[in-house]
Order: sequence, then structure tokens, then C-alpha cells
Amino acid sequence: MSQTIIEIKNLTKSFGSGENKTDVLKNINLNVKAGEFIAIIGASGSGKSTLMNILGCLDTATSGDYIINKKNTTFMNSDDLAELRRQKFGFIFQRYNLLSNLSALENVALPAIYSGVERNDRLSRASSILTSLGLSEKLKNKPSELSGGQQQRVSIGRALMNGGEIILADEPTGALDSHSGENVMDIIRDLNSKNHTIILVTHDKNIASYADRVIEIKDGEIISDTSKKQAADISVNMKSKPEKQGLDFYKNQFIESFKMAINAISSHKLRSFLTMLGIIIGITSVVSIVALGNGSQQKILANINSMGTNTIDIYPGSGFGDMRSGMVKTLTDDDSKVLGEQSYINSSTPNASTSGVLAYKNIAVNTQVNGVGAEYFNVKGVDIAEGSKFYDSDVRNNDQVAVIDPNTKKKLFPNEDPIGRIIFINKKPLKVIGVSAEKKSAFGNSDNLNVWTPYTTVMYRISGDKNIDSITVKVKDNVSMQAAEKSIIALLKIKHGGKKDFFTMNTDSIKQTVESTTNTMTLLISSIAVIALIVGGIGVMNIMLVSVTERTKEIGIRMAIGARETNILQQFLIEAVLICLIGGAIGIALSYMISIIFNNIVTDFAMSFSITSIVMAVFCSTMIGVVFGFMPARNASKLNPINALSRE
Repeated sequence: MSQTIIEIKNLTKSFGSGENKTDVLKNINLNVKAGEFIAIIGASGSGKSTLMNILGCLDTATSGDYIINKKNTTFMNSDDLAELRRQKFGFIFQRYNLLSNLSALENVALPAIYSGVERNDRLSRASSILTSLGLSEKLKNKPSELSGGQQQRVSIGRALMNGGEIILADEPTGALDSHSGENVMDIIRDLNSKNHTIILVTHDKNIASYADRVIEIKDGEIISDTSKKQAADISVNMKSKPEKQGLDFYKNQFIESFKMAINAISSHKLRSFLTMLGIIIGITSVVSIVALGNGSQQKILANINSMGTNTIDIYPGSGFGDMRSGMVKTLTDDDSKVLGEQSYINSSTPNASTSGVLAYKNIAVNTQVNGVGAEYFNVKGVDIAEGSKFYDSDVRNNDQVAVIDPNTKKKLFPNEDPIGRIIFINKKPLKVIGVSAEKKSAFGNSDNLNVWTPYTTVMYRISGDKNIDSITVKVKDNVSMQAAEKSIIALLKIKHGGKKDFFTMNTDSIKQTVESTTNTMTLLISSIAVIALIVGGIGVMNIMLVSVTERTKEIGIRMAIGARETNILQQFLIEAVLICLIGGAIGIALSYMISIIFNNIVTDFAMSFSITSIVMAVFCSTMIGVVFGFMPARNASKLNPINALSRE
């Protein structure tokens, strides 16, 4: 006597509620033994397809018990039911329900993915099954490249992939011509002879005649149950086959979900591009704006550095607002010498300036002569283009030498070499020994004429003023600017008898202020760009929701062959993340293209990309995919298998 593998007790299935409640199945009682070939017949609307869906764990009963292998499905969750579909059932659908973007081989192998079978093993088995069904030449063909009969044979192959202990066939010949239908029924009968339990649903009595047992349903009730012969004595293993678990299993499931996501994206290129368009725009905006901010900041800081790196300027008076600062003469050459001897100071240069008439031959202009120390050019980052600068010996000897800037050269020496020429400032001769390099100011190019000469020359040979106007010190690289500034103030206060009759200007403070300002502006503009990213994320979510709707049937097929909720969730979530990552990569590439164009057009400063901004862009893309892709993915995973399958 064959074992009973399916028991149905007082099973009822209802739709609607209240006055609209309809009983599709009414108190069904049914036993199925291993190895039986059962045909369930009835008119349309009789409830036969609903019964088969419940038998295949695609749908659940309203009341009653459905017991398979001594386990009551009433108490099973969605993953338990998915496991039953993977291990016990194989489905043959009237409309084949093959995935259009997969080949025949991949369609047949699909159920084994969710069972954790290794790729080579499942492809080998799928190939063997298709060969046995006469499709050895069609392994790589897509469903659209197969006839109806061939597609149904692929569907049968898929049903057998995980064993197909129980084959559920819903109108398997309904979409076929008579010849193809006979071939399919011969295959099904052959499967039954190999001890597969067959449950076939049809309205065609000729098809039902292939079965050994015919059950007729009318208005949701079984009205007849006849057998041609007793089922063969078949013993079956009532225990479920253990499925692979562990790290390798989950890794392989992720890899397969990743491949499916890639396949889905590449199969629907236009939809995928439209989905990622918002992300492309958002990432391009963010990365470009940050690059513009970095470029402008670097330009401004470079200009500030041109004023002198690690420098502190010391002026007489109480501050730039001090009306008396021009008359206060509290700084001396000795102050500069004392500061230059401090361990935290790299160099110190006094500054003394005077204004007057600068003349050469018949050219005379008003200008200001800057008396500086030999270290001034290093401290202020002034390069010499022609000739040379002056040195400490020139300062000690009050030598009457000068370095001029390009503006002065153009004004006084438009057609001759200035090196070695004698110029006059307030009728005092100075020998030109060098010309500085062209230098752009942080606030635009200046037309001022600049002449630099030793400060001792200004003090003792030109102006006669024994006091200096300011001191510029360069702090050593390994010393904190703030600490050095405090020490300088403390030292000079002691030297000036406790009076703070001077004030300091720290270029590092200016840099920090500029950095803070540019960072704030970049943050402000980036915040606007982030809004574009969020809008793009919402677009991803909306189109993914539409995608779930469009692919509802695909989801139903995957669930019917044993996909867990987590498999569906994982696949759609990976798709969303991949779309956002690809969109992010395209956005970054577009930003680089924009930067090439921008840098060729704009010469004042260049867009500057930072690794941080790119990493953040990729991170944002990923998070948008996860956050905005989760809801559509979760919706997909929560679909009812039978409702999903019925969607066209």
C-alpha cells in the first residue's frame, strides 16, 4: 500500500467578507498517495485551480487542515512554505511562466539556486534534464526563441530540477496545438511511471483520461472521485532533505542575487537609466560643487600664502583702527633682532618704508620704497626673475641696492635691461640688482610700483627715521602659530616695559577664516545639491515601485519555484543599490568631464577633486539605494505568490 503524502481535512477557501463573502472551496476532504496520477476536472470557476494552488502552497486555506508529509501547513510561515515548494513540488503552468531574460538552461536551473546547489552542479543537471526532454540544441535559447511545445518542455524541466516529487500541472496543454499537447502528456505520463506524483488540473476530459484517478469539482465541492486502478506500492522519504546553510550558503545566495540583479538591469537598459538619472544629476552636482569649492579655496589660500607662509606681522599701535598707529614709533631694529634669536622663530625682518619720487632719466613717478631685511623675499615668497636679491651683508653695510617689481620695470625700463642701472628715490641713488617675478595678488593684480631695498638703507640713507614701521617674523614649521604669537606678544611686552603698544596679524588666522568661510559656502551649496540627491532617491524609489508592479509575475514565478522572502528582498535591494552606484559612477565621470571643460575655459583657478568627496558620493549613492530601495524591495518580498502569478 502506497504511503499517503497529502491529507486535506474540511478545507474551505473564501474570498471577500460580510455580504460579499464567497466560498470557492467548501469542506474539501482529500488524500493523495505517493505515485498517483490524479486529474482534477471541472468547469471554469468550479474551484479546481484554487485547490491546486493550495496544494502547491501558493495559496492558503481560510479554514481546515492541509497536511503534507505529516506536517500541517496551517502553522507554517512564508519561508517554510517556500521550502516545501523547493523540495516537494514542481509546477507546470498553462502559460509556461518562463523568465524572458533567461535562457532555457538558466530557467531550468533557477529552482536549484534557491536550494543552494553549486553553479556547475545545477547547470550540469539542468542540461541533462533538457537533453532528456529533447532540447539539447536549445539550451541557450531564450523563451521567445522557442515554440510553445518547447517552452512547456522547459517548464517541465524546471519542475524536475529539485526532484519534483509532486508535479502540479495547471492546464499544461491549454496553450498548445494537439500534437504538442500529446507530446507533453506523454512526458507527464512517463514522469508518473518514474514514481512522480502527478496532480493535473484540466477542463478537458480527454486530457483527464491520461490519469489513473479523476476528481471532479463543481461549485467548490468534490462531486466524484473515481480510480481506474490502485496506485502502485511506492515508499517515499517523509523527511525533508536538509538544505545547505552556513557562510558559504549565504555568500552564494548573495552572489546569485547579485547576478540576477545585473541581468535585470542589463535586460531593461532604458528603465534602469531613467531610474538612475536623478542620482546621476545629484552626484554630478555634489562632486562638481565640492571640486569648485576646493579649487577656489586652494586658489585663495595660495594667494594668502603669497603674503608669506607661517608669518606674523607686528605693527605699532593698538590695531588697524588706531588713528594714531601711523604716528606711533614703538618698534625698533633691536626688537626684530631679539625675536630672530628665539628658538621658535625661523627668521625676522624689520620693515621700514618711505614714499617719494622715483626717477630714471627723464621718467619720474611717485612710489613707495620698502625697506626690508634679507630674509624678506623668503618670508613673503617673492621669487627673483632677473638678477639677484640683496643679502645680510648689504643690510649691515647700508648698501644702496634695490630689487624692483615687473610694474616698475615696465614703467622705467620699457626697452632696456634694468640690471645694473641707477635709479633715484628722493634724489638718493639706488643700484638695481634684481627684478621680482610676476605675482598675482589675492585681490587682483595691482598697478602699484614696488621697490625693495635694505631697511638700513631706508633708515640711514633715505628717510633718516631711526624707527621701523613693522616686523615680519617667520615661525618654524613645527611650531604652533598660536603659541608662537602668544610668546612674541609676551616677549615684546617685557621689552617695552609691560606696555602692549603693538599688535600682531597672524596669516594662519586669515587662512583659517578663509577656510571656514569657503567650507561654509561649500556646505551651503552642497546642501542644495544633496536635495537633488534626495529627489533622485525618491525617483529611484518611485521607479523601483513601478518596476515591482511591472515584474509582479516574475516575482510570483520565483516564489513558486521556492524563492524565500529574503531572496526577493535581497535581489531588489541589490538592484536598487547597483543602480545608484552605477548612477554615482556616471555622475563622478560627468564631473570629471565638466572639470576638463571648466579648466580649459577658466584659467584663474581649477576644479580640484578630493578622494573624500568621491568616497562620500559613492557612500551616498549606496545609502540612497538602501534607504529608498528598501520599501519597493520589501513590497516585492511580501507579495502573495498566487496573486503575483495571476498578474499579467
